[in-house]
Amino acid sequence: MQVSRRRRRLALTSVAVGALAATGLTFASANQALAEEGCEVDYNVVSTWGGGFQANVVITADEAINGWEVKWDFPSGTKVSNAWNVGWTQSGTGFTGKDVGWNASIGSGQSREVFGFIGSGSSATPGRFTVNGDVCNGPTEPPTSTTPTDGPTTGDPGGGGDKVDNPYRDAQVYVNPQWSARAAAEPGGDAVADEPTGVWLDRTSAIYGNSSPTTGSMGLEDHLDEALEQGADVVQIVIYNLPGRDCAALASNGELGQTEIAEYKSEYIDPIVEIQGQAKYADLRIVNVIEIDSLPNLVTNVTPRATAVPNCDVMKNNGNYVDGVSYAASELGALPNTYNYIDAGHHGWIGWGDTNPQYDNFFAAAELFGSLIGENGMTADDVHGFISNTANYSALEEPYWAVNQNVGGQALNQNPNLPWVDWNDFNNEKDFTEAMREELIDNGFNEDIGMLIDTSRNGWGGDYRPTGTSTSTNPVTFVDESRIDQRYQKGNWCNQAGAGLGERPQADPEPWIDAYVWIKPPGESDGASEEIPNNEGKGFDEMCDPDYDGNIRNGNNPSGARDNMPLSGHWSSEQFAELLENAYPPVN
Repeated sequence: MQVSRRRRRLALTSVAVGALAATGLTFASANQALAEEGCEVDYNVVSTWGGGFQANVVITADEAINGWEVKWDFPSGTKVSNAWNVGWTQSGTGFTGKDVGWNASIGSGQSREVFGFIGSGSSATPGRFTVNGDVCNGPTEPPTSTTPTDGPTTGDPGGGGDKVDNPYRDAQVYVNPQWSARAAAEPGGDAVADEPTGVWLDRTSAIYGNSSPTTGSMGLEDHLDEALEQGADVVQIVIYNLPGRDCAALASNGELGQTEIAEYKSEYIDPIVEIQGQAKYADLRIVNVIEIDSLPNLVTNVTPRATAVPNCDVMKNNGNYVDGVSYAASELGALPNTYNYIDAGHHGWIGWGDTNPQYDNFFAAAELFGSLIGENGMTADDVHGFISNTANYSALEEPYWAVNQNVGGQALNQNPNLPWVDWNDFNNEKDFTEAMREELIDNGFNEDIGMLIDTSRNGWGGDYRPTGTSTSTNPVTFVDESRIDQRYQKGNWCNQAGAGLGERPQADPEPWIDAYVWIKPPGESDGASEEIPNNEGKGFDEMCDPDYDGNIRNGNNPSGARDNMPLSGHWSSEQFAELLENAYPPVN
């Protein structure tokens, strides 16, 4: 299933090349990427003006070249409008230039100005150049094993900090003994107690172990040491403590105030980086799931949207979500053994793509993620991929109906009287992640990024699961009888009654998906069903109240939440039992 891409309009400045060259201005800058072979690319900005610039490209070859192809990634938003002496293409931020025959040859040790171009957007020098596949502009000797790599590399799984294409492939993933013990203690729980789940660092004290029901007495270093004891290859850590966290919800508000970005960096992220960077963990692949439910709020829950929340307006205006996420990705990404996956919401939140900014979530979200590149020194290489449906319930697939299916004479996603679909381009996470991945690449991320999907609670099995497509010609009845997701509305996120365990964690389920994962430990609450005083900074959110009739963000539908639930992160035996009973695939 493909998303209909909106038409993009770019204002490109047209300037005579001769007049530009006559200025004689030079703003030369050298790229610092590490070299695999001897080559050099000089990217010389010779003139700039409001919104535009001209640059000339010089290639220096250590060995003779007869035919060249140069590639780089621009900063997000930079576009080429005209170029000369080169055959060129641009896809997203990726630029490729090829010789045009007469300028193909560059002698050994010689430099040649091979082409020039006019661009709009940032004139900053790209961070990495290749010529004929070789990385240029650095020392010809490769870095030692103790030097952080310049970015992810593909290949077979390996230790010593060598980054691999997919950290989950052929890997043993760490089982959190605290969650495992809780699961095994429940009737039937031993069938899933050995599944790997995420370790949530939801407060600064969780880094060191705070004996809370949420994280237990084990700190980050304890978990990493235990992973070594288990012989695990991969451990999953949830980075989750932004200032003003979860601005549109109260159940998972955090400890840091909206302006405490300095504390977030120095007291939370920096200690995590220091621990993960210890030499004894060099052979562990540490997957960091970075700040769920944060950046998508800056798209959907801010002014002038009808769904705007004052706290989200504050976080968009002060920039601390962007600042915090990019800082975390940059600092953690600099380590040779880490794999960062940034949260991308889910199809029921971000699935609407539209040319009208008032209704566009999909393209706007991808652009926002792309805007992180360059912030706090974060590069595309610092992001190994993105994750969807973290701690949520959106279906992995809807096998019995499609959003563009024609029922009653109209496509379902064009029917104004079908609230479950509500014009969304997607009805499942597999289609959403495939399309979002392509859009993220168009916005500056590497072509080899992978996606994760949290399947811990999106199985929707049990007695209510349909076994085939409805025969009704009424669109509403057709969708209600065909859909496996049994929520009242896709915006319902708290302790959903009737949910079940989803696909068990596994690597490479689809070409674009690195893994199905259980980042949210099944059995841990999303929030209290009534107000419970606490010292964890967690408020009472009405979306966790089973009697709540909803708000504009869930279409004024009932919350669908379970009753008698504890604070977020605390254990619920009743919920765990229901997840087991409604698991799909069923738990044997």
